[in-house]
Amino acid sequence: MVDQNKGYVVFTEEMKKTHTILVPNMLPMHFQMIGRVLERVGYKVELLETSGPQIAETGLKYVHNDTCYPAILVIGQFIHALQSGKYDPDRVALILFQTGGGCRASNYIHLLRKALEKAGLGHVPVISLSMAGLEKHPGFQLTLPLVMKMMYGVLYGDLLMTLVNQCKPYEVEKGTAQALADRWTRQLAGELTARSTGGYRRVKANYRRILDQFAAIPMERRDTLKVGVVGEIFVKYSPLGNNNLEQFLVDEGAEVVIPGLMDFCLYCVYNNMLDHQLYGMQKLAQPAYHAAYRYLVSKERDMIGAIAAHGRFTPPTLFTRTVSLVQGTISMGVKMGEGWLLTAEMLELADKGVGNIVCTQPFGCLPNHICGKGMMKPIKEKNPAVNIVAIDYDAGATKVNQENRLKLMLANARQSSARPPEPIRMA
Repeated sequence: MVDQNKGYVVFTEEMKKTHTILVPNMLPMHFQMIGRVLERVGYKVELLETSGPQIAETGLKYVHNDTCYPAILVIGQFIHALQSGKYDPDRVALILFQTGGGCRASNYIHLLRKALEKAGLGHVPVISLSMAGLEKHPGFQLTLPLVMKMMYGVLYGDLLMTLVNQCKPYEVEKGTAQALADRWTRQLAGELTARSTGGYRRVKANYRRILDQFAAIPMERRDTLKVGVVGEIFVKYSPLGNNNLEQFLVDEGAEVVIPGLMDFCLYCVYNNMLDHQLYGMQKLAQPAYHAAYRYLVSKERDMIGAIAAHGRFTPPTLFTRTVSLVQGTISMGVKMGEGWLLTAEMLELADKGVGNIVCTQPFGCLPNHICGKGMMKPIKEKNPAVNIVAIDYDAGATKVNQENRLKLMLANARQSSARPPEPIRMA
């Protein structure tokens, strides 16, 4: 039933015992661990892993075709699951991750509820998972210990994603790196949900063990190009949203470099600090935001430091470095969607020597066209050798056209490369 005071179906304490919460799949390894953390505190959670053209087709039945492509996919995946017969619609809830900003960060939840009503599923509760407290659900509460464990899931996920991408192009036996990452994902999910986790000391010890095991994967020298991937957060990370972009690039002989999810988390916190600096907003909350920012940066620094100390793999860029790189290129007040972070990540990749960048964006996404495609010229002026291609993802865009543009980018990159390939890191 709709709570008349709130205007939406509330997830109650009773539902926590009876309902399964469906989670959209943006980052498989990250979200598996986050889902297990939620299970540890009593929630029944299932990560949706469905794919195929039927997802977008279902979304288009219930969402206007001019709506952002990620919204079409997420809503389509939810409704497709509810209509599949696998779940009892009276015992299912949906969850969306929100940051409180513009675009998908706030508005998808209302589009989803409207679509559910249209599909005759308006009684299904939709939970807002947000640090900003956008909505209140008595049956779903975020506590500090819960948030910290979810944060460790993000850090572990970023580490595994980084290592898999640096091993995939060179592994002797295809699939070895991903299989190892899957095993670690299951193990770490179990540790995060255990009553005694060994604390943060165990987390840092796990970093070393993970690095050692990935370094032991048999690899061979191969001619590759490093290709960075940036863009709107869903199509940047989700295989469903970008037509398995990472695997396509690997199959084409590229090493994929993708900034981690923790950078986006830090971006959200940092923007709340900027609101006070730029507009004088949220004065009373600033001590909490600054403390959260320092804490998250320190945890990211530990993970990056572990990779650097190991010496076998290239570590990600620390967020504070990313912030310094974007100064003077785009205003820090540009915060809609991925905002200035999108520009910053392209500069970060160029700074690391990743000269080929794919900017993934939903067709018609205004923030991405401004902060991504619109910033290509000033980025190239600062880094003349960088090669950037913008790829639009939409229900009407063909996979063949997207892949042909990517192949052209890779062909041009190989032709224009005057220097020999960089030495491949060997075990």
